[in-house]
Amino acid sequence: MIRRLTGKVIESGISFIVVETGGVGYMVFVTTDTALTLKKKKEEATLHTHLAVRENSQDLYGFLRKDELIFFELLLSVSGIGPKSALSILSLASVEAISQAVLEGDTSYLTKVSGIGRKNAEKIVLELSDKLGVLESNSGTKFSGDVEALEALTSLGYSQSEARDALKEVSAEFVGTNERLKEALKLLGR
Repeated sequence: MIRRLTGKVIESGISFIVVETGGVGYMVFVTTDTALTLKKKKEEATLHTHLAVRENSQDLYGFLRKDELIFFELLLSVSGIGPKSALSILSLASVEAISQAVLEGDTSYLTKVSGIGRKNAEKIVLELSDKLGVLESNSGTKFSGDVEALEALTSLGYSQSEARDALKEVSAEFVGTNERLKEALKLLGR
């Protein structure tokens, strides 16, 4: 199993990059944010990876942060959710925001992903809420209000990427939708 990959980004698309290491170019499927970040840099990158082996293919999925990989693999543990759907979910918002939506039972947030209907969204909430509750209590971090704040920022005209990046920078001392939204707007106004 390929668990980590470090090399030079030689090509990128909307949902993939090609990383050259040791003279071999590996095609790695990534979130839209990761593709844009690495496209700008065009330098060496390190990705935490998951190798999905099927009867007729071997696909590599890469993430800049370890928590994204962990959440990706948690999504794969839900029956009916494959790697492409899990990657689409992670392209929608940050791990923290999606975790919060799952913990709050917000299925409408998950159905925004193409291919995830109400039934699959409910299955994700049902199967992951206990697992995420355990992870959250172990980490001690709770990002309350990120889901609503993200929606508010996008309705104000900011892109999903801009809104997510701003919410990631907001300190954990700010809780609740209004506080996190105000701080994100301050950061975006700089």
